[in-house]
Amino acid sequence: MMQLALSDLIGKQVLGVAGTYGAPENEMDVYICGVNILSDTSLELFFPNGHQLKANQKVTVHLDNRTGVSEYDADLKVYRSSFKGIISSITGKKAQLTAIEYEVYYGASIIKSFITDGYEHPSDNRPAVDLPHSPLTIAPEIDDSENDNKIGVLMTFAKQQPHSTVMAFLSSVDDDIFFITFPSTFKAKLLSRNNQCYFAIDGRATFTFEEAIEWNYSIIKSDVYEIPKSNPVFQQIQELFIQKNPWEMGFFSHPEVTMYHLKATKVVCPKRNY
Repeated sequence: MMQLALSDLIGKQVLGVAGTYGAPENEMDVYICGVNILSDTSLELFFPNGHQLKANQKVTVHLDNRTGVSEYDADLKVYRSSFKGIISSITGKKAQLTAIEYEVYYGASIIKSFITDGYEHPSDNRPAVDLPHSPLTIAPEIDDSENDNKIGVLMTFAKQQPHSTVMAFLSSVDDDIFFITFPSTFKAKLLSRNNQCYFAIDGRATFTFEEAIEWNYSIIKSDVYEIPKSNPVFQQIQELFIQKNPWEMGFFSHPEVTMYHLKATKVVCPKRNY
């Protein structure tokens, strides 16, 4: 069977979340951008508010086909990818990105992958440490305006360039973000090596491409905490989380499930004029 093209899986024109490192590597720039998929190994990125990218800079772009999707299940059956590439050319507000490597997932399965000749995944010798415990003692006021936004994009500090993944989430009116995962996942291991991250929330489930890229998004820089099950706030957040994301209920019965609290240190939110 002929393998589907990247644009067949994701779409030819989609929203993307782009992340890149500045100097030093512990600083990250994150953008919401338009993405034209030119080929399996080339993207054209469009930044309506401009960018500070440079030729030969490494950039990770989160891609998925969930525009217009508002209902999910535990297998997260949308096509999604953390597309890692390098800027090959820049023209004004547009930049062309050439693939280094990526995998396209559907549920837990890899549907398509690419790796450039000679590329090796960078080793990561940063020590893993236990995350600090969340200072919360009671669940915060939940942001009901984000109820239709079930999925956000987590950008974590991998070696050489950021890593992206989609996450079901719960958010508060003070821009706290809560999500769950298992310690064995790649994203959890990255958070144990650098307890800072970015989380992007956009309205692609309910807004048109033009409206979403211009106005309807938040990019939240956060410190990362764990909420232990022994903390009474764990149960409070669990109940609220399941109310918003009922397909996630089964994960809470797993003995290794871990709840993360992202406490905002910076928020970019054009629709609220931050």
